[in-house]
Amino acid sequence: MLADFHFLRPLWLLLVLLLPLMYLAFRQLHLGDSGWSRLIPARLLSPVIRHEGTSGRPPKSPMVPAAMALVVLATALAGPAWREAPTPLKQPGDSLVIALDLSLSMLATDVEPDRLTRAKRKIRDILAVRQGSLTGLLVYAGDAHVVTPLTDDTRTIEGMLDVLDPVIMPATGNRADLAIVRAADLLKQGAPGNGRILVITDQIGEHYWPEIRETLSETGYAFNTLVVGTEEGGPIPLARRGFIRENGEIVISRATPGALSELARSTGGQSHELTLNNTDIESLELSPKDTDDWQDTSAGLTVTRWQDDGYWLLWLAAPLILLGWRRGAFTALALVLLPAFPQPAAAMTWADLWQRQDQRAPELIRNDPKQAAARLDDPEWKGSALYRSGQFDAAAQVFSRAEGPRASYNQGNALARAGKLEEAVTAYTSALAANPDMEDARHNLKIVEELLKQKNQDKDGSQSNNQKDPSESPGSDGHKPQDNQGQPGNSKNPGDSGNEQQQNSGNSQEPGEPNRKPDKQANEPKGQTPEQASAEQASSANQSQAPAPISETPLTQSQEQSLRRIPDNPGGLLQRKFLQQYQQRQTPSDEGDTPW
Repeated sequence: MLADFHFLRPLWLLLVLLLPLMYLAFRQLHLGDSGWSRLIPARLLSPVIRHEGTSGRPPKSPMVPAAMALVVLATALAGPAWREAPTPLKQPGDSLVIALDLSLSMLATDVEPDRLTRAKRKIRDILAVRQGSLTGLLVYAGDAHVVTPLTDDTRTIEGMLDVLDPVIMPATGNRADLAIVRAADLLKQGAPGNGRILVITDQIGEHYWPEIRETLSETGYAFNTLVVGTEEGGPIPLARRGFIRENGEIVISRATPGALSELARSTGGQSHELTLNNTDIESLELSPKDTDDWQDTSAGLTVTRWQDDGYWLLWLAAPLILLGWRRGAFTALALVLLPAFPQPAAAMTWADLWQRQDQRAPELIRNDPKQAAARLDDPEWKGSALYRSGQFDAAAQVFSRAEGPRASYNQGNALARAGKLEEAVTAYTSALAANPDMEDARHNLKIVEELLKQKNQDKDGSQSNNQKDPSESPGSDGHKPQDNQGQPGNSKNPGDSGNEQQQNSGNSQEPGEPNRKPDKQANEPKGQTPEQASAEQASSANQSQAPAPISETPLTQSQEQSLRRIPDNPGGLLQRKFLQQYQQRQTPSDEGDTPW
């Protein structure tokens, strides 16, 4: 125990240096009569104040108990600690699922620049006021798809907003009823507190209202709507196609705030038109500050903290204060201590005097992540600051020093953003092994595995395209063509590599589809039997695709740029994911719905 003894706030021990000033203050104030003799005549003061020598012995000085009290209080404020204890993590018991309409009508230009852009900006405003709360995002058109499950990592949701566009949806339509079902499923997966559903749309068909009411009545979740668009409406432009037309007439998409308000009130919720300020957010009470329901985390996570046991010393300081309570003794102490409070010691701020590091960390990271990384010592908070400042490699190393599934999950996020996808898979797997119910880790693991699969498909496609007929290659004079595979220095320009990846990815298979056999007739050279062709292909494959020796040399700049380019555009991945889900569900189309 003694080996672990330390002070959490050791700078408070500097108060002991004020003892000489206390001694001078006692002498200056003349504690014998507290200075009243300068104001009151001696004949009037003598009956109420005892002078030296009246009792036959000198009066006891209050300097000793006051000095001892100062030492004890300084030690208590320094925070003596020698034991650790788990501290449960708390989060607001307020879970919100945002359902964003991604139908073609959201491209209408009756509001500037268009409805979808306004909706995305409003989602960012909502995330800004919901720091630390669980928020999920799904989109819907002809079907509903989850973009991010419930998470307190608002940066993840913000990173997905830019790629959300109606073109990534596998089917057109306005199936808000399916969106409510998907949102309720997300909340049922373990959302703490009372779950809420917020639909951001321009209109919801009345023939979907009964299904929506039935779903909400079975779950009890609150339902609110945020209306984007105007009742006057506007046309729906499409890139390089002009405006959407029906029977030769331009379609005018109109918002229906009155109908949406009626639907929300019938389910016990509220509706509000989208505003440029936070009036709509405050009206719908979307901020976690509007609730006092704070609960333990869904996974029961705890963090080990050093326990501040300085409060036990207050019992020792109390009798010392009583002994020193004598004719101005603590007046001198106050005169010495009060000037020290507005001027904290070096390397400390005013907030450092009243808040622990874990209490200051969220605000420090939000204001200046780089400065927060230099000031914070806890691995999880320091890693979060490094992650927010874009130092993903350093963040992954710091997260590795922490323990627990959350630390492994954060390490996986940092590794994925750094382009180290294989190591990210290992980190996510470790987090799920410790906590199988961590849905965020499972979701991110699936994304990284699909990115790895796409990367391998692109690599295989690049190798197959580089295997040309020897008669068409520059080495057709009888010399063996030089194999440049495995030599990064001989690769093409970085600009050309991007085109190759785009071409190869276009020929890759969709995730989940079985491997297709190549067309034998198309791959067989003319004038050869299939056996001869297969033998020649096997021979050339052995020569050109021989495994290269493992190299420990660092990646070249072009390779690092290629890896970092993989996770920066999740739009294609979401499009393939939504298409696969739509095909698996076989969602029937609604004939009463409009394609916009």
